[in-house]
Amino acid sequence: MRIILDTANLEDIRYFNTYYPIEGVTTNPTILSREGGDVLKLLRDIRDIIGEDKELHVQVTETEYENIIVEAKAIVAYLGNKKNTFVKIPATDTGLRATKALSDEGYGITVTAVLTAAQALLASNAGAAYVAPYVSRLENICEDGVGTVADIAEIFSVSGTDTQILAASFKTVKEVLDVAVCGCHAATVGSDVMKKLLAHTTTDTSIEGFASDWKKSFGETTLLKLLKK
Repeated sequence: MRIILDTANLEDIRYFNTYYPIEGVTTNPTILSREGGDVLKLLRDIRDIIGEDKELHVQVTETEYENIIVEAKAIVAYLGNKKNTFVKIPATDTGLRATKALSDEGYGITVTAVLTAAQALLASNAGAAYVAPYVSRLENICEDGVGTVADIAEIFSVSGTDTQILAASFKTVKEVLDVAVCGCHAATVGSDVMKKLLAHTTTDTSIEGFASDWKKSFGETTLLKLLKK
């Protein structure tokens, strides 16, 4: 399962893009509002950091069909990368109409705010490149978020669609791993959960033990220093 970073914080994007094998960045109006400032410059800065070969997902803010079409095309034109710029459109009737029209013209559309397998099916039939089911938001209303992703994965497998699942809205590492097990194609993960994917206290103590044992026997030298002699 591919991992994408869910933030518009440039410091976090630089860090994770350098050290973690992320496949791109997702944003939405709420995420962008947290950073404030010049939002167009922010989006351009994100693209500059991650490069042209990674995905950048940007959500429309217009709600009327004609304006969604114009805004979606303007987003892609501004960022200058049709292949790896995906326009996020919410799962509504107008959103499905816009998804069909834009996907027919070769634009990559991520249908977002998906809460049911039925919505995902309709989005796929409309030509969406991705559907983004909200895992924790479902769990928070006593629904089965991971199970919904599993249902979508089964439907997509049976139908043979090219639409991929980009699971979103995670509060725990377990949720991320659970959707990976059920066949999710990609997950977009916030900075806090992303760090927890790697962190473990036993890993830390093991590394400390390696360093301590080495130092007791060989002092401050390293294998590199020995090899360079």
